[in-house]
Amino acid sequence: MTDKPKKKSRQQVYTLLVEIGRKDGDGLAAKATGAALVIYASGVDEAEAVRETVAILKQADTAPLDVSGYGTLEERLTEGHEISDEERELMQRALDENAVIVAQVTPFFD
Repeated sequence: MTDKPKKKSRQQVYTLLVEIGRKDGDGLAAKATGAALVIYASGVDEAEAVRETVAILKQADTAPLDVSGYGTLEERLTEGHEISDEERELMQRALDENAVIVAQVTPFFD
């Protein structure tokens, strides 16, 4: 029996900004009108990362309204974004776990 080399994962991690509205049981503060979520999500392409993120957010009783993609780590670095070690660790975790990681929640208030 020979050891086959592991195939390189086609998964990449994408940075997404998701706006959510209100829904019963969403966990947002009582007077919040919605929130913005910074998310790191894995996928073979950005479309898959968005689909998986929206599906998971719906399962978590939130109401996703809009998703903006900011690309992969490499794309963000090319655009001149400064990316902290903490962000890099969360991105690596999303890749390692094939997961959707919510990195930041900013509630909206009127």
